[in-house]
Amino acid sequence: MDVAPDRSTFVCSHCGKAILSSNIDLHYFHCSRNLEKCKICNEMVPKKHAEEHYLTTHAPVPCSLCNETMEPEILAVHQSEKCPQRIVTCDYCDFPLHAVDLHEHQEICGNRTELCHICRRYIRLREISAHEVTCNGASDPHDSAETSRARAAGRDGDGRRRPPPQDFSRRRLVFTIAITGIAVVLGSFIFPKKTHNSEL
Repeated sequence: MDVAPDRSTFVCSHCGKAILSSNIDLHYFHCSRNLEKCKICNEMVPKKHAEEHYLTTHAPVPCSLCNETMEPEILAVHQSEKCPQRIVTCDYCDFPLHAVDLHEHQEICGNRTELCHICRRYIRLREISAHEVTCNGASDPHDSAETSRARAAGRDGDGRRRPPPQDFSRRRLVFTIAITGIAVVLGSFIFPKKTHNSEL
């Protein structure tokens, strides 16, 4: 009568894998001699490749945009979502610039005005989306009769002549982008930002 082979298993105390009891001694001898557990990811790697594993998988790497060092697994997220030197576009003019400069640029750019063709008022770009939802073509009820007369005469509230309304042309857009870009560059020279290198 044939005896069924032993299919029981033991857990290797070195690598934690379940090994057939008939092979456990040979496995443990090979495993403990040739493999070690990575202290960061707990993966079993050959001892002779342990340093290479660390350097290619876990060693901090510098961001190519801002030079901040970080773990390789978060580098892609950093560069696409968090890096202050990544390129983003202005919500108002689609001008590309570094993320660190976006807030300052949009503070200026969002204060530019554009003529509403429904109510014929000049609206700040930062408010234009909300204005388009509520605009019904009527004048602002808070405007005085004098302001309304000044508008009718082509003047703003200060009595200055308002430029005639005109369509937003491509030339005007390019000119606005160029002026804004020059202002940002000049501002960065006149008011340089203090940078602090983060310590690991």
